[in-house]
Order: sequence, then C-alpha cells, then structure tokens
Amino acid sequence: MADGGDFQGGLAGRIAGFDREAAGLAADRAEEERQRVLAEFPLDTWAGLPLERYALGPAGHDGPGYSFCRLLEYGTNVFGSIRGGSAAKHIVYQHRTGEWRIVPSALRGLGVHEAWRTVRAEFVTAFAAAAEGAYERIDELESLSYGQALTTKALAIYFPGEFLPIFSASHVRHFTALLGGRPHQYSSGVRTWRANRELLDLVRRTPEFEGWRPHEVMQFLYAFHDPRPRDRLVWKISPGERAVLWDDCLKNRRIRIGWDEVGSLGQYESDQELKEALDRYWPQSTGGNLRLARQLLAFRDLEPGDLIVANRGKSEVLAVGTVTEGYSYDPDVLKHQHTVGVAWDTSYAQLFDSPRHAWQQTFAKVPAALWREIQQGRKAALAEAVTSVAETDAELPDAVRKVRELLDHKGQVVLTGPPGTGKTRLALSVALAMAGFREHIEAPPEERAAALSELSRVPEGTAAARLTMVTFHPSYGYEDFVEGFKPAAAADGAGLNLTLTDGLFRRVCTAAEAALDETFLIVVDEINRGDLPRILGELITLLELDKRGSVSVTLPTSGRQQTVPPNVRIIGTMNSADRSVGHIDAAIRRRFAFVDVPPDLDVLDGEVEGLGLAEFLEGLNAKLDVSFGPDHLIGQAYLLSGDRPLATAEQLANAFHHEIVPLVADYCLGQPDLLRNVLGSLVDNSTGRVVQANPQDLPGMLADEFVAAGALGDDQPGDEGVGGWQRE
Repeated sequence: MADGGDFQGGLAGRIAGFDREAAGLAADRAEEERQRVLAEFPLDTWAGLPLERYALGPAGHDGPGYSFCRLLEYGTNVFGSIRGGSAAKHIVYQHRTGEWRIVPSALRGLGVHEAWRTVRAEFVTAFAAAAEGAYERIDELESLSYGQALTTKALAIYFPGEFLPIFSASHVRHFTALLGGRPHQYSSGVRTWRANRELLDLVRRTPEFEGWRPHEVMQFLYAFHDPRPRDRLVWKISPGERAVLWDDCLKNRRIRIGWDEVGSLGQYESDQELKEALDRYWPQSTGGNLRLARQLLAFRDLEPGDLIVANRGKSEVLAVGTVTEGYSYDPDVLKHQHTVGVAWDTSYAQLFDSPRHAWQQTFAKVPAALWREIQQGRKAALAEAVTSVAETDAELPDAVRKVRELLDHKGQVVLTGPPGTGKTRLALSVALAMAGFREHIEAPPEERAAALSELSRVPEGTAAARLTMVTFHPSYGYEDFVEGFKPAAAADGAGLNLTLTDGLFRRVCTAAEAALDETFLIVVDEINRGDLPRILGELITLLELDKRGSVSVTLPTSGRQQTVPPNVRIIGTMNSADRSVGHIDAAIRRRFAFVDVPPDLDVLDGEVEGLGLAEFLEGLNAKLDVSFGPDHLIGQAYLLSGDRPLATAEQLANAFHHEIVPLVADYCLGQPDLLRNVLGSLVDNSTGRVVQANPQDLPGMLADEFVAAGALGDDQPGDEGVGGWQRE
C-alpha cells in the first residue's frame, strides 16, 4: 500500500509536472460521453425503463442502440472504465444461450421481469437518495450490492459532482490510503459508492485540488500512483493465421482473435463455463480447452497499460503494443470478433535466430528472459538506424526497473526472499543500471565482474566508491557504520591509541556531497542479521527523502553535524528462511520499501538427462510450500553454474546432495517424517536419510518424484498443450 505521507509531501511537485491542459481536454470528452447517456437514458424515464433497454445481451449490440449496461461498459471509457470480468456485474443480463441470468440469489425465484422491476426500483431509489443527499439510504439496497462498480458509475453519471470517476473498489482503497485516509475500514461490507464518497471528501480537503474537475483529479491520481501492478504478464498474441490480420490491427490500433462461435467472452462467469462452450465446438480430451479458456479470459481482462507482442510464425516479432482500450465483441464483422484496443510500436520488429516453438499457438506468455531478448533486439535495431540511442529505464529488466523506481520513491529498498533467488545479484544489477552500465547487467560473468569492480573502486582523493558493499552481523555496530573511537597504532609505534573514525555510511555521505550529480549506492547483505536500531542510531530520521540534505542531526560521539545527501541510496538483502532473524521494528520498516524476490524459473531453460530443471525446481518448491510456507522455498541459484543452468548429471548430483538436501534437512529440523513429506521416495525408510544415488540415475529419480507428481497438473495455466488451440 502506498505511503500517504510521502505522496502528500511531494504533491506540489507532482502537480507542477502534471499536464492539466491535456487532462482538461479528456475531461471535456468524458462530459460528452456523460451527455450521451443522459440523452438516451434521462433520469426521469428510469421508473418505466424496459429490461431490454437496460440489460447486456449476448450478441454484443442490444437492439437498435446501446443498452444502458453496454453504454456504461463499452461506450463511456473516457468517463471511467468498468470493462473486464463477467457480465454478472450488471445484476440482470441475458446469457449467451439466450437465457436470462439474475445474479442476486434472493431474486432468482422470481420471473426475470419481476426481478428486473425490483432491481429497477432500487436504481430509482438510489438516484432519489443521491438527489436528496441521503447517501446512506443507498447502502440499504441489497440488489445493487451485486453490481457495485456499475451502480457507482451510474451515480457518477447522474450526479457528477458527488462521486469521483473511479469505480474499482481496490483502486478507491489505494487512493484513499495515498491521501491519508484509512482504507482498512473498507471491508467487504462497505459499498464502493460509500468508499468513493469518502475518497471525494479527502480530495475536497486537499487544498492543492481546489478548483479541479473530478476527471482531472482521477487522471492525476492514476498518472502518479497507478494501483495496477507494474509487473504484469506480457502476452504473445498472433494476429490471425500467419498474421493475416496484421495490416488491419496496425491500421486500426487493435488486436483481434477468433473463436467467434462462443460469442462474447463477457458472458462467461468462469473458465469452466467457457471450457464447456469450447468443448462443444472443438471437443478434445487433453485438457487444452481449459487452458484455452483461461487464456481467452485473460485476453478479455486485459487492462490499459498491459503489453502485447504481435508475432508472425515462431521467429518474427511484428511489434509490441500497449493496451489502450479493454475488450469488446463485434458480431458484425465476419471473423475474429474479439477485440482489444492497442497502440503498436513497430520499432520492436525483429527476427529470432531460432524458432520459439511455444509461439505456434495464438496465445503464449512471454517469459522475462525472452522479453529482455525482445527489448535487446529492439535496442540493437534502433542503434543501427541512428547514431546514438538514449537508454531508458523501460529497457531494463523488469525487476531492476521496479527496484530503481522504488529507490527513487523511497530511498531505501530491502530485497527479501528464500535463499538462492538472486537477491544480491539483483542489487548489483541495480547498481550497474544506476551507474549507466546497463549493457553489463546481462553481460558475460567476467565483463560484469569487471564493471562492478570499477564501480567499487575508491577514486584517489575521495572518501568512498559509487558502490559500497557490506554484510551486517550481530557484532556490527554504530561505530562501524556511522562513527566511533577505534584502536589505531600510536605515532611512535608504541602501543595503541583510540582514534575517532568515520564509519562506512559517513564516508559514503562525504563522497556523495562532493559529487551530487552521481548516485552512491550501499548494498547491505543480510541486513536483518544486524541490530538495525543500534547500527543506524539517530540517522534513521534522515533516511526519509524529504529530509535529505535539508535536516541535520548532531552525532553524539563527535558532536559534528550530519546530513544525508539526496543522492545516497541503500539496498538491503534479507533471507526470509533465516530463523535467527529478529523482528524489524516499525520505524525502520516505514523507511524502507520491501520487494519480494521469488525463484525465477525462466533462467532454468536447460535439461539434465531429460530432467527439465525448471520443472524439477517447481515441483520441489510446491512441496516445500505445502510443508513450510513460501518463505522456505529454494531459489534458482542452486541449479546454476555461473549464469548458466547445470548441464551434467555430476553437477546436478553435487548440487542436490551437497547444497539442496542439507538446506531441506535444516528446514525439517532433523525430523525424518518432514523430510519424507518433501523428498518422498528419495528418503530411505529404514535410516531416514536421503539415498545417495548414482549421478546418472538421479535425474530420472528426481523426475519421478517432482515432475510427474509435481504441483502442476496438465490442466494448470501455463502448461503448453496442443488440444483446443488455434494454430497459425
């Protein structure tokens, strides 16, 4: 959840950088959309509104004009989106089969028209209550609680000054916290329209928003603190067989797909329901239609800002697109009736050296490693076209970019996760990115090491390097990190004297003050193994970005004044499985952003004697998760040699018996039953110890235990199959 104090403290600066003129133009377009709804559905006609004019139907168009529900979902996107998900959010709607569906359970025993009269009466009551300012009466309307996004948008349409154009309950909670409210009070029992009104009250009490229109406020909040996750999946979607639809998709800024026979994807309330429809047209028994159903629903639920790679065949990238408008269904076109709006960037167009066999299907997830390859391919192509290309954070690996953004927002980040997930490597990659050495992030090990060595070199006449590494431990203290008296040889060589010595952090601050145009990074390995309140002392106050360079404290040992320059950053790493770790107090947690670093299966793209390393680690971690929880998984580093996956049975045997097994045994606290729960048949029943297998036999044994009986069955998403898929 966002830190409201940080956001509010920098509000004036963010407003200064906001294009309010463009926001005003968008607000004008939103008002035009609102006027269309008022013209087609005047407020005083609601008491007699027919069901067919209200309800979302299966065909995509509802009679000669848009129905109210279709207009709110598909015809008023600038005003505010409620796209995505199933049609159930409309309370009463016509299913793809022609059957009328009634969502509130209390109304299902009624005929559809009688149920509609009840729902319609609640809408009329809600509008009357809003007109009178008696908003608490709306909370009593039970049927409308089944369509809170739709109801809140309808209220905003008819009473635009009394509701903000934000209709997602989670987004309302996010922005409430951002502006200093208490979003925890918005449990499932608090309606979205009431939470929206609370957020509006916070906006009205924020002086910087005085005179702003609601849509300007909405656009500002999303622009500077979008609650939608930044690290969303990147999808590969083929624009028809052999990209036959590409010219249309590029010209009309969209992506189109087939499976038209199932009708609008908005009519399906679950992947199982969609699978049953697919089975009627493309019957098969491999489980592929369930995977396809999940992919189609993911397509339906794409949001603005999501990324799509358009391809032709297995080896060609046509473009990368950013979703601009959510899903729509158009039965008036002959084929490929499912559509999502996309802004395409053809500078990503490239050919791979070898085919990507998973791209034979219309849909495929793009793994992080392949996405980086696509970005690098674009970078190389642009470099050939122009003499120089400015590198941007958008070209960085996703994890590196995320940590960089958090450092800019917070100043300090802690990377936390199980052992072997690459936390320290990620921290050093961020160091390379911040120093302008982006090309070395994924360079061969010797080149990467040379770049890091250069960053860690202390230039002559300076106090510290741009990259400083340290490991905290129980005896590391304030005098090591800030300042203290330490023994030093006397000038005459006889004995020792106590000398006031600058600690690591003070030396870095001194160097940073002398070079404010450069960033100085401290990487603290095992940050939670030190006594952080004792190590940081009074400097904990100065770590907050709004106090950098402007607030000083008096150091108690020397009496000197100390500030923290704005160009100092700290990254800590923390092993979540370390049982010796103590509690990190709230004052320290508030000043650090925390990033979870899970195991990365994408880098394990190799096999050993037929054993897929990624599948093995996935199955092992599934068992560890069941037995010990997500903090006690195992990272990919245990199956890497340098930067590459293990390649031989001997390497695998050494890693398994001498690294993985001891760690799992430590998790099990010497209890054989726990060890058997995780390692199964690899544990000898008589001794309770792990069988020492011949290295050549081990890959097959691991496959039998962790892959064939792994956590993911054939029907799980991401398991590439052939049944039920549209071929290119």
